[in-house]
Order: sequence, then structure tokens, then C-alpha cells
Amino acid sequence: MRIRLSLLLTAFLVVARAPAQEIVIGEYGSLTGGTATFGISTDEGVKLAVDEINARGGVLGKKVRVVVVDDQSKPEEAVTAVQKLITQDHVVAVIGEVASSRSLAAAPVCQRAKIPMISPSSTNPKVTRVGDYIFRTCFIDPFQGAAMANFALKDLKLKKFAILYDVKNDYSVGLREFFSNTVKQNGGEIVADESYGEGDSDFKAQLTKIKSTQPDAIYCPGYYTEVGLICRQARELGIHIPLMGGDGWDSDKTFEIGRDAVNGCFFTNHYSPDEDRPAVKLFVETYKKKYNGKTPDAMAILGYDAMNLLCTSIQKAGGTKGKAIRQALAETKEFPGASGLLTIDAERNAQKPIVVLKIEGGKTKFVTSIKP
Repeated sequence: MRIRLSLLLTAFLVVARAPAQEIVIGEYGSLTGGTATFGISTDEGVKLAVDEINARGGVLGKKVRVVVVDDQSKPEEAVTAVQKLITQDHVVAVIGEVASSRSLAAAPVCQRAKIPMISPSSTNPKVTRVGDYIFRTCFIDPFQGAAMANFALKDLKLKKFAILYDVKNDYSVGLREFFSNTVKQNGGEIVADESYGEGDSDFKAQLTKIKSTQPDAIYCPGYYTEVGLICRQARELGIHIPLMGGDGWDSDKTFEIGRDAVNGCFFTNHYSPDEDRPAVKLFVETYKKKYNGKTPDAMAILGYDAMNLLCTSIQKAGGTKGKAIRQALAETKEFPGASGLLTIDAERNAQKPIVVLKIEGGKTKFVTSIKP
């Protein structure tokens, strides 16, 4: 019996001391709930990157495995998801979230545990201010809000703007502020400033007030579910001016819900599948092959870039210690992401271009690209 116990103990110690044969990375996102298309697209981009990385031999000679947890589009569930990933799944880093409100909820958990976190597409500036272990692979809202304001003022020659924003959403609140400030600083006018709450479905009272101020355009920096309804109700009320928004519009649901009402509208985004860049063309082609001809949206390409950047940084770090990965991420300069060259600045934000898209005939059309 003693010999058997001794052999079992020896075997256990050998297994315990043996290096892990895989690198485990966590991902949390909205696979269900109000912004499910965002989480699903991000996850598809992440998995495409992992497939390619493992086909090349993995990272540090090990395969990469991703553990995905659905946060149901809820900030409180995002916290629970990240806690699980860190304490139960023992991930070395975390990718997520799309929505700034959920990234802000979960980021403190990663920061306290000193586990690097990369948000593919949370654009609110507050996200990376949580701490030095929090990064992102997208531009931030001061740039996004200002870019749309300048495009509307200078390219479209518009002067008077109304705003209709989601008061419950950190992303929407931030974009409203940066768009408004830029308009005012450059000689434009905000003639109406109305709000709603996520989950609302009737916007006619706000739109009626907006119509009475006779704006040249309406800036609506929300997510696709409400945006689609707002566009339809605006047209029903005889409002035929352009509506404008941010990357929260980038979903097939915008067209499904908004129908013809979204034609003639503009929004800022992280990339366009129509861009004439080799990296974009290759990504779109590869993604379509994997996902049955589906055209990738911005969340997909940002998830893809986030995973590639993370794995490149782990390789550069030479190991999976959080501190070393964090340092490698912070030193990123001109990383060749599919969505564009990416440099991580001192605030752990990505410096990269933004594109403006116009919706015509139920499809997006590339209008222009703006450098940071």
C-alpha cells in the first residue's frame, strides 16, 4: 500500500510540475442579449485568429485554447464571467468586451489580478484608465466623435445638429459629448439634445421636439437595436435629413430593423470590407470561407486583431506571466493588424485610422478614411 501511495504521489508531482501543453486565454462577450451580434462577430474573429495561429504551430510551441463566457449583454454578468475565467479557468489573459459599460465593469477584476485584458472595441476613454493591465485595439471616442463632427461640418457642409443619445450607455454618453464639443468649437450649432434609455422602443416624443428645431442632421450614437427603430420613426414623422452615428451601428440588425429608413445615413467605423488594402481583402476572403460567405463586420476584424496582437505579445514576452505580457503589449508599435497599423500609446489605447461609411441601398459604402 505504501509503495502504491508513493507511486501515486510521485506521478501527481510529475504531472503538477510538467509545463502546460496549451496556453489558455479567456474571452467574455455578449453572445446573447441586446447586443448579441457584437459578441458573436467578435468571437468569430477571435476563433479565426486562433485557427491560423495554431496551424502555424501555436505560441511558444504550444497550442492556444480559448475559453468563452457569455455575459448576456449585462455588466454584472461581465464581472462574473471574468472572475470565473481567472479563478476557475486560470487564463493568462482576457479578451473582451465590445460594450464600454461592460468593459468598465469587468476591467477592475483583471487589474486586481494583474491579468492583461484587451478590449477589441470598447471606445470610451475611461476603459483603459482602470489600470495599466487594460488595453484596447480600437480608437477611442474623442477621435470618433470629433471625426464625425468634422466630416459633417467640412465634407457635408452642415451647420445645425440635433443629438439623440442613450443616457444609460457610457459609450453613447461619451460620443455625444465629443461630437457636441467639436461642433461648437468649429462654428456649428447643437439645436436639440434629447435622450432615451436602452430598451426603449418609442422615440416619437423626442423626435417631434427635434423636428421643431429644424436641424441639418441628427447625431444618434447608440446601438443598432434602438438606432434602427429611431431611423424608422424619424421617417414616419417626415424627418428626411441624414442620421449619423458611431461603430455601434455596425450590424446586419441595423438594416434588418431600420429597413429603407437607414438609407442616406452615415456612421464612423473601424474598417470597411470595401477598402482597397491587401490585409483587408485577405481577411474578408478567409473569414467568408470559414463562415459560409458571411461578410465580416468591424467587431469581427477587431476580435481577430486583438487575438493576434495578444499572441504576438505572449511570444515576445517569452512566457505567460501577466507582467511580461503586459510589458510586451505596452511596447506595441505599428503592429500590422488586418484593420490597419496599430500602435499602443502611453494610455494603452490604439492609435489607428477611422473610416466613414454611408448606407445606400441597404449596404454600407466606403466614403473616406481619417488618420488620428
